[in-house]
Amino acid sequence: MPEQTFDATIRALKKGDIAPVYYLVGAEDLLKADLVREISDRVLDPSLRDFNFDQRTATSLDPEELSTLLNTLPMMADRRVVVLRDVEGWQKKARGRAELLRYLAKPAAETVLVLVQGGSAPDPETEYAKLATTVLCAALPPERVLRWLSHRSEQLGISLEPDAARHLLHAVGSDLTTLDAELAKLASLAPGTPLTRELVGDLVGVRHGETMYDWRDAVLDDATGRALTLLRPVLDQSGISGVKLVSLLGTTLSGVALARAHRDKGTRAGALEAAIFRSLLASRPFGLPEWKAEAARWARWSERWPAARLSAAIRATLATDQALKSTTLTDEQALLGELVMRLGISRAERVA
Repeated sequence: MPEQTFDATIRALKKGDIAPVYYLVGAEDLLKADLVREISDRVLDPSLRDFNFDQRTATSLDPEELSTLLNTLPMMADRRVVVLRDVEGWQKKARGRAELLRYLAKPAAETVLVLVQGGSAPDPETEYAKLATTVLCAALPPERVLRWLSHRSEQLGISLEPDAARHLLHAVGSDLTTLDAELAKLASLAPGTPLTRELVGDLVGVRHGETMYDWRDAVLDDATGRALTLLRPVLDQSGISGVKLVSLLGTTLSGVALARAHRDKGTRAGALEAAIFRSLLASRPFGLPEWKAEAARWARWSERWPAARLSAAIRATLATDQALKSTTLTDEQALLGELVMRLGISRAERVA
């Protein structure tokens, strides 16, 4: 069957279009959990949920147990929901897997089956995908993560202001599991407490203006002094390393190089931003902030960063990345500070 996105599946469920079998694949396990919850809410009567909802691990079932589980009739309801996790755990010739494939060829009308494949095996198996509605639960783009944050905050009863949500995304990244853990902490505050950008910054330990993106922006804006000042507070943050900062900088420089190539061909203004945004949609890079805003930044930076300067900056960034990875005794701040100075000096030399 054709593969569909998480959002397309949510829209279909809201219309009451329920498939007999769902096969959830992709790296984002939290989206799979959201879909299991949404499917169950749409299919089951809350008062009878305990009788008509079963959740098992695939490899824990022998063929007879699996057949019984899938073909049991619902209690006082039209349908029941069965969630079968870790379906990638079966070997190709496993008897349980063969039993599942027989069921998928002719699923029971009274059962909605949800097959959940672990995020460590993100690619769908052909035999399952042919017989089930396959849903790709891939990492969400940043703009979509902001919408997810808003929805999840409402579920938790949190009043998260838009600027606060954006800062949370910039402070901890777009991994939904990490964001969900931070939201759970915020939910422990007194009910009704408005979560401003400043309060969220204090609670997650990353103040506004001191994220890794602020450091990256300072480097590309040629604000060398600010970039050097930000290094220590940024490196002190949980989950931040020199390699992560260099990776962000390298990705950005490559993107600005792409923008510069468009600019050198005569593309300007809105057309330039649109071309960059299309490239972001096609490549879906992980770890960048909102793509539309990022496209605008790359277009702006491409004006002051000519191709020769970008090429030298990318080589210097690669050399720093290799130095950071060469030993566990590396002074990250010193190496990154040297890189910032080299990139800043290159512009001074160009102006001279």
